[in-house]
Amino acid sequence: MLYQTPLFRVMGDRSLLVELGDDISPSVNRWVRKLFFAVMENPIVGLIETVPAYRSLLITYDPLITDVATVTHWIEDMQENMDRIQIPEPKTVEIPVVYGGEYGPDLEWVAQCHKISTREAIKLHTETIYQVYMIGFTPGFPYMGELPEQLTVPRRETPRTVIPEGSVAIAQRQTGIYPVESPGGWHILGRTPLKLFHPTQSPPTLIEMGDVVRFFPIKEREFRQWQQ
Repeated sequence: MLYQTPLFRVMGDRSLLVELGDDISPSVNRWVRKLFFAVMENPIVGLIETVPAYRSLLITYDPLITDVATVTHWIEDMQENMDRIQIPEPKTVEIPVVYGGEYGPDLEWVAQCHKISTREAIKLHTETIYQVYMIGFTPGFPYMGELPEQLTVPRRETPRTVIPEGSVAIAQRQTGIYPVESPGGWHILGRTPLKLFHPTQSPPTLIEMGDVVRFFPIKEREFRQWQQ
């Protein structure tokens, strides 16, 4: 649910968390995006960084230049004109994935969990169109939803210490892609040959908040060709 007025939470001596709703939903996230672009278009003196999430925006500022009261009033003033803020149209990103086997070691477990075949699990994952709610955890990691209920699973009880770059995984009603090798607790369905994070490019991430993502299956030989 979208709050009638934002909730402000002080986060240390140089950050303010602006909460806009109490659930994960496209409508709440749309207002997060609106506020994010409003802040970017009308920055306050002393602004350092903004970090959008599912239902909130974290604002980091220089306490030697401004203070929490000034930042709060700035956000409150912008809220009065939020209806006028235009956000960019989402771009559609298509992601090739080789599912199962060594690339997707949890695919069979997920299918068995829901008493469906691995082919049905792949079909469910690829037929769904996902909204990118936020980028986080590691640079370029997209949190996307909503997964079909037939694929909903809890996080792994024991996280893996190493997950290969490009792994496509699910947890609860979310799906995501590990852009770099890292630990992780999500169930891995497959892997994409696409590189999601390029630190020297602008923007550095292939997928951005607000984008729309579609997955499509490929064979292992196509995966290797794509990599080359």
